[in-house]
Amino acid sequence: MKILDQKGKEFLLNSIRCINDFPKPGIVFRDITTLLNNKEAFNFLIDHLAARYEDANIDYIAGIESRGFIFGAALAARLRLPFVPIRKPKKLPFITLSQKYSLEYGVDEVQIHIDAFGEKAGARVLLMDDLIATGGTAKASVELINQTNATCVEACFLIDLVDLKGSEKLKSLTKIYSVLEV
Repeated sequence: MKILDQKGKEFLLNSIRCINDFPKPGIVFRDITTLLNNKEAFNFLIDHLAARYEDANIDYIAGIESRGFIFGAALAARLRLPFVPIRKPKKLPFITLSQKYSLEYGVDEVQIHIDAFGEKAGARVLLMDDLIATGGTAKASVELINQTNATCVEACFLIDLVDLKGSEKLKSLTKIYSVLEV
């Protein structure tokens, strides 16, 4: 599978706005809206991901609410694959499976429709999100996919905040690909 070269990484990184002290002091927020507003950068990213995954024998792409929907749905459309949303509680109308995960000060949860991957046992799923920080949501999402008798074959992120070590939480569950590591 293809990995982006340094020139491509710099192009994408330069298309993402950094906002200091948001949402609180000491945080550098990676604002992907500037990448989404840049048709060359957005299409470059989706082209790269399509080239990486076109021969990966993936059956579905799942995206984590909400920015994972943007990249996951765009890639699914490009690869002509079905897209499955992984959502916060009480957002899906049919019977769901849930996976709780710990936050610094509490617990959160993600859900998926019980029939998200159809009748196909062992469906191969690519998980998409814009960013991995501490890894709690991504880990819960991988576990949720696996509850459905599908297999998360890789988790893909536009950005990995490596100092927060979120990817470390996933290594025992699935392969990980981050386009950018900051």
